[in-house]
Amino acid sequence: MPNEHDWFEESYRQAGGDPSRVPWNRSGAHERLREWLAREQIDGSGKRALVVGCGMGRDAEALAAHGFDVVAFDRSPTAIAWCREQFADSSVHYIEADLFDPPATWRLAFDFVLEVFTLQALPADIRAEARARIAEFVAPGGTLLVITFGRQPETKVEGPPWPLTRDEVEAFGEHGLQIVRFEDFRTPHPEWERLRWFRVVLKRPELPMAGA
Repeated sequence: MPNEHDWFEESYRQAGGDPSRVPWNRSGAHERLREWLAREQIDGSGKRALVVGCGMGRDAEALAAHGFDVVAFDRSPTAIAWCREQFADSSVHYIEADLFDPPATWRLAFDFVLEVFTLQALPADIRAEARARIAEFVAPGGTLLVITFGRQPETKVEGPPWPLTRDEVEAFGEHGLQIVRFEDFRTPHPEWERLRWFRVVLKRPELPMAGA
């Protein structure tokens, strides 16, 4: 990941060990993730999950609670240290890693991949590469869940974050993933005229059976 985005690590350092001073810290897993896990009655038993840009680890712990064998990574060593300390008895494997230079063994290796807010935190000039990297983690037959702020293409915003357009999310299709469900949420917000969310489920098709 380019050095100019080391502000993630700087934000964690400046928090001085106080999670409440990290702008994106939450008391629990993301609401849209919790809703989805409950609605779909997800059972991750026997399945591997990867959390992209895990931050404070709340989403990773939620997946572990649903039975997944979870790997959660972040570029920030401070964030990973916090996760390991806060969830010292957790089954989640917290790993310091770079989305743009991930372990080769992660390619097509996960039954479930969770992406919450990572893409929208990246400038447009590197977002396409990040999207390709994320897609590569999804195993044949596996699922990618994307949760992000959304916007219309004509809506200009000063970021970060830079809410994604529907086209940007659908571009995961360029990497072999197919959209299963695209949910578009809009709710009033005091700072924006409208706060818009996308929650998108994508799948990689199963490999064809030999001789089929």
